[in-house]
Amino acid sequence: MISKAITKVTIILFLTAASFLTSFDPRYAQAMGEEVSVIVEVDGNPYKWKNYIEDYHPFVEVVHVYDTLLNALAIKGEAKDVYDIDKEDFIQHVFPAQTYEVPQPTIKNSESNETKLSSHQSNHSGQKETPSSSSVKPPSRPVQSKYTGEGVKVGVIDTGIAYEHPDLETSFKGGYDVVEFDEDPMETLPKQGAPTFHGSHVSGIIAANGEMQGVAPDAEIYAYRALGPGGVGSSVGIIAAIERAVEDGMDIINLSLGSTVNSPDWPTSMAVNKAIDQGVAVVIANGNSGPENWTVSSPATSVKALSVGASITEMDIPFLAAPLDDKKITLSPMMGSPDWELQKPYKLINGGLGKKPIDNAEGKIVLFKRGDIPFTEKVRKAEEAGAIAAIIYNNEKGKLEGGLTVPPSIPVAAVSKKDGKWLLEKTKNEEWLHTSYQHLEDKLASFSSKGPVVANWDIKPEVIAPGVKIASTVPGGYQELQGTSMAAPFVTGVLALIKEAHPEWGPKKLKAAVLSTSKPYQNQEGRLYKPIEQGMGEVKPEKSINPDILIYGSRLTFGKVDQRNETKTVNMVIENRSNQEKKFRFDIPNDSKGVTWDVPQTFYVKPKEKKRVKVGLRVHSGNLKKGLHQGWLSLYNENEAMKLPYLFVNKTSNYPKIDGLELSVSPFKQDQLKYRMYLPDGADQLTIDLYDPSTLRYIKTIVEEKDVEAGMLESVLPKEKVGKDQYLALVKVLNGQEYSSIVTDFQILQHPS
Repeated sequence: MISKAITKVTIILFLTAASFLTSFDPRYAQAMGEEVSVIVEVDGNPYKWKNYIEDYHPFVEVVHVYDTLLNALAIKGEAKDVYDIDKEDFIQHVFPAQTYEVPQPTIKNSESNETKLSSHQSNHSGQKETPSSSSVKPPSRPVQSKYTGEGVKVGVIDTGIAYEHPDLETSFKGGYDVVEFDEDPMETLPKQGAPTFHGSHVSGIIAANGEMQGVAPDAEIYAYRALGPGGVGSSVGIIAAIERAVEDGMDIINLSLGSTVNSPDWPTSMAVNKAIDQGVAVVIANGNSGPENWTVSSPATSVKALSVGASITEMDIPFLAAPLDDKKITLSPMMGSPDWELQKPYKLINGGLGKKPIDNAEGKIVLFKRGDIPFTEKVRKAEEAGAIAAIIYNNEKGKLEGGLTVPPSIPVAAVSKKDGKWLLEKTKNEEWLHTSYQHLEDKLASFSSKGPVVANWDIKPEVIAPGVKIASTVPGGYQELQGTSMAAPFVTGVLALIKEAHPEWGPKKLKAAVLSTSKPYQNQEGRLYKPIEQGMGEVKPEKSINPDILIYGSRLTFGKVDQRNETKTVNMVIENRSNQEKKFRFDIPNDSKGVTWDVPQTFYVKPKEKKRVKVGLRVHSGNLKKGLHQGWLSLYNENEAMKLPYLFVNKTSNYPKIDGLELSVSPFKQDQLKYRMYLPDGADQLTIDLYDPSTLRYIKTIVEEKDVEAGMLESVLPKEKVGKDQYLALVKVLNGQEYSSIVTDFQILQHPS
């Protein structure tokens, strides 16, 4: 294994917000002679500038040339020499700027490095560690098929891979490290920074081939390390990794990563589209920011990629109740905890914050309040006191879903603040509580991000796949994780099976095979989940490998309706791969008030024929509420129904009018502050005001623009206009009479001289 040295840098801008960007300056590395690695975006032919740099900057090494998805050069050299290159006029941007990370599975409320199930974890001593996995057993192959993905090349763009793992060493065939520009895509090790394991877990789901079997165990894994210590990387690093994977001839690329930007034309989404145009299928995790609408993010917003949400295939949900009380408390087992399987009543006692030893806890359930110390320390107190189980309740409004760094010996669950207060009352008399269970099958995971995509109103995710309690490979063993990061590689593995069966099929056909054979899920009331929650539904691997019918354009997105009576039309194509003529008919939805459907009557598709079918929708907007309208149009093939999701927006909706706000200082041009944001509707007027975060006193206005076009806005401010301080920034957009705003903290730090 190749050893690596990690360059330390000084972060020069700190921005805390739902979407943020931090960038650094190699000039402020610990020593000017220290080696740095950057990607520089150039104006024009990158090979021309490669030759120029080699001629006029001999102390800098050009490691790689990017010319497919971006015009850029990867360069290495001492900080002072790299700094000299930035003075050249052909240099447009210098990266990285930290904008991308692996989605944090199910975590909505973070606490002192403890709750994020990623490589940000810390143990009680503060030392970074990978997850313990001694209690997790390797799963058997989740798909039964004669196809195994043999000969199919799969690129996993992630945190790297533990290629020495016995279940991965056979599948691993190569890759590249875009973070450090070498041929060794090993996960970040503890000595290098916050260790990672996410890419290994993803790779195992796809193609583990040992004691654990992935979906496609004979597929060839090529790992592209684009996310470094802590699972964080840059947008340009992601794009560079995609380009490298395309150059290396990948058949399929998996991206189990995301941002916070809901935009179809964000750079990473556009790069994915270009990769697909080059003949590579791309599967992307939809994100873990559910259950709210509009939470899908780039690059899953790509119009050509296959985005994947997460489902629960089978799970027993525990409930806690008092014998003489009708109320039931839903328990959310914490990741890393043994399953909650209590079968008889136990007393409940109060453990407070868990900072003090607990008395008289033998054989009882201990209730803790979240806060002050990590979850693991609270649970350790319960274990030491002989408790049978532990519950942690939130200290703020909302659901608490968390994880434990070190798997405990007792089950641990989380509850909301409201439920915690109810349980706290029960501890006063040490009441006996019993556990009941509800068996769930085929349900949507609550954390799975929802669509639609802002601006083009695309239905995302397109499918759902298993993403809860998924065991897979990590450095040193196996670990259960959950998230759309786990659902996406399941689908990637399925695509590998299809590709083996049909090596001549391209991305469009592979995607159609998965979508055309998926089945929508129903909620607990027996109604179908909404299209923006599940797309075409759950992937059916066995059916998708050799389907008779393929539908292209099966997700019917009609866009935005602005007129009182407006007709929208979309086209879909039905391909009959069988040797028999197929008969089709549509069934109009019953709840079609305010809309009139225009679809063909019964029609036939001949053997091996492709038929274009026009689907029209006339919307009478005055009879409908403003906002999202979605549902299902049934297409029958003989007696078999296929559910086609449809969506349109009447007039307007509550989608984010400002998205993807990024503020950064140019890595070498320290007098400039760059800002970028996505405005789906543009703006009649845009302003950014600065306030004192302590007193909320107005300080100054740093941006005032009028008639801003819809799309991505990028501009530069003189840093002297902003100053060096900590601010509260209020970003305001005015369109007609509609006013939107977001608030974020940010801080400009002065460099050491």
